[in-house]
Amino acid sequence: MARFRRRTCIILSLFILLICSLMMALKTLRPDRAVFGDPFGLDLLPELRQHTVHLETKPGMSNGARDDSITNIKNIKSIAVNSLKVPVMAEMNMEELPAPNYNLHAFYYSWYGNPQFDGKYLHWNHPILPHWDPQIAKNYPEGNHIPPDDIGSNFYPELGTYSSRDPYIIETHMKQMRSASIGVIALSWYPRGLADKEGESTDELVPSILDNAHKYNLKVTFHIEPYKNRDDHSMHKIIKYIIDKYGSHPAFYRYKTKTGRVLPMFYVYDSYFTKPETWANLLTASGPLSVRNTPYDGLFIALLVEERHKQEIQRSGFDGIYTYFATNGFSYGSSHHNWAVLKAFCDSNSLLFIPSVGPGYIDINIRPWNNHNTRNRINGKYFETAFSAALQVQPDAISITSFNEWHEGTQIEKAVPKRTELTVYLDYQPHKPVMADSSSPCLGFTWQRY
Repeated sequence: MARFRRRTCIILSLFILLICSLMMALKTLRPDRAVFGDPFGLDLLPELRQHTVHLETKPGMSNGARDDSITNIKNIKSIAVNSLKVPVMAEMNMEELPAPNYNLHAFYYSWYGNPQFDGKYLHWNHPILPHWDPQIAKNYPEGNHIPPDDIGSNFYPELGTYSSRDPYIIETHMKQMRSASIGVIALSWYPRGLADKEGESTDELVPSILDNAHKYNLKVTFHIEPYKNRDDHSMHKIIKYIIDKYGSHPAFYRYKTKTGRVLPMFYVYDSYFTKPETWANLLTASGPLSVRNTPYDGLFIALLVEERHKQEIQRSGFDGIYTYFATNGFSYGSSHHNWAVLKAFCDSNSLLFIPSVGPGYIDINIRPWNNHNTRNRINGKYFETAFSAALQVQPDAISITSFNEWHEGTQIEKAVPKRTELTVYLDYQPHKPVMADSSSPCLGFTWQRY
């Protein structure tokens, strides 16, 4: 009998050890040097196979407005201490909110709509995207999501199927970002009259976003999307338009470079689809459409996906690179282990390096065939790992993918549990949608956990 008990104890101990080992393995996330497991690879990136929704100093400016917009580069290390402490979102005075960190940029989307404000749903009813291989596509459902209970996301927003035009929503978003010490909103932007194929033009929302951002002492930079026929000529026009129309607003973001210049910053999504020679016409001093050393000069940040894009970005005349994607291992640029090499390249070529970190990734409610690119949030550990990797290379700023890109599950906006007959949405439990948790060893973001 004693031998039987001893054997049982040994088997139980081995079983507990196995469970502990599995838990530790999960916490390591995907191996940092993971490669693409199938021909999928970069084909998921927007427009490489098909056009899909993106896995989406003005003269006379007053010195006061200019000084108010300057980024303090020396404060980048403070991100690790205070940037992401999130107080409970009750009614609070501005004095109770943490200071914004202007080296922390969050990608923000104003493309959502509902019948009350827009006459119809926009983006919440996102279609289920077919795989490019017909043999694979036939194994998955088709059609559009049907809000409000069925939406194109694996999470459900606390604010419901909101409209980005709703003034209450805009202010609530600004308050959430300020509560997280985010200092800069990287606003997804299309020129007037243009939009992605699931939404409508949103340029008219920019004044309200700027005003509400200023109320919370935030800044707004423009994340220029790949609009139809984007080239050097059209970009010259829209840069002039943005600076002329919005450049004098106190919330318009300007960045102080190491050389002392104070310039507006523009993120350029899918920049690699335009030839370097075309960009050089706009972004080099000798280009026929050059904005350099004119009132429309700026810091233009290119998206780096593949390793070869380094040299193309340099030839194009860009001022820096960002990596956007929140999936570690998905692309060369989004792989954390490549950031030290990218930072060294940027340093040696006088470029800014702005790595993008995210809380996780899941898009199977719009790409049901893409489960292998899901990155579990692991109770916030995934985000902490990404932030640690970014801070280790001492970047010029850090971008967050994203505040509210709900389709891809990269949002840090507040989410709530929701269950329907057909869907059980992910949530952040056992954590609340927002917590004043300053005990986290890496920045305290607790909205994004599940």
